[in-house]
Amino acid sequence: MMTEQENPSTKSTVETPSSKKAFKYYDLMLVAFVTVLICSNLIGAGKAAQIELPYLGTMIFGAGILFFPISYAFGDILTEVYGYAYDRRAVWCGFAALVFAAFMSQVVIHLTPAPGEYNSHLQEGLESVFGNTWRIVFGSIIAFWSGSLVNAYVLAKMKIYFKGKHLWFRMIGSTACGELVDSSLFYMLAFYAIWPIEQVIQVAIVQYVLKTSWEILAVPFTYKIVAFLKKKENEDYYDVQTNFSPFKLKI
Repeated sequence: MMTEQENPSTKSTVETPSSKKAFKYYDLMLVAFVTVLICSNLIGAGKAAQIELPYLGTMIFGAGILFFPISYAFGDILTEVYGYAYDRRAVWCGFAALVFAAFMSQVVIHLTPAPGEYNSHLQEGLESVFGNTWRIVFGSIIAFWSGSLVNAYVLAKMKIYFKGKHLWFRMIGSTACGELVDSSLFYMLAFYAIWPIEQVIQVAIVQYVLKTSWEILAVPFTYKIVAFLKKKENEDYYDVQTNFSPFKLKI
């Protein structure tokens, strides 16, 4: 059951839950979010791909960016429907999953392989795909955590400011802010003093533009999922009195 609460900053009626509810689809969204996050970081990050674009020529990009922006779409959905605190918990779950995946990959790589040509080639493949340097792993995890929370914070605040209207603008705006933090942090943490600074900046800009453009294309699908969840969950949360500390896990 939801109660109505007057938002003093907007003078409009907003809905907040009178008690914490058991949502039907939140767990499914959480699992999907973490799955996309792990797969895009572990599978996609290992390959540099290229594409020919009109007027722009050959563009080189990390294959992970085809799927990583989906995690931001999930973040928008979680914040818009359930509120910042629920998305913050999902981000922390994703953070923990990435840390464990990084730890597990290093343990597996450093185990002595069994004798045989197959195991020897398998070891080489594992090292190529999962043997990223500690700086890349560290940069990826920190960038994701920071960018995702910035995305959720901006979306939550914009929802109050616009009184729940202009969802398309709020999703694109929050993603643009979150991806800016994500791309800037990752490439500086992972490649500063390894690549020339001009190359770090150039690659970061290209990745940022591609990720944000992907979000714009995904807006119609995100709209449909948000509308579906709001109806089924009977929830449309406004973060009027939310504690926005990024270090809380409590909902």
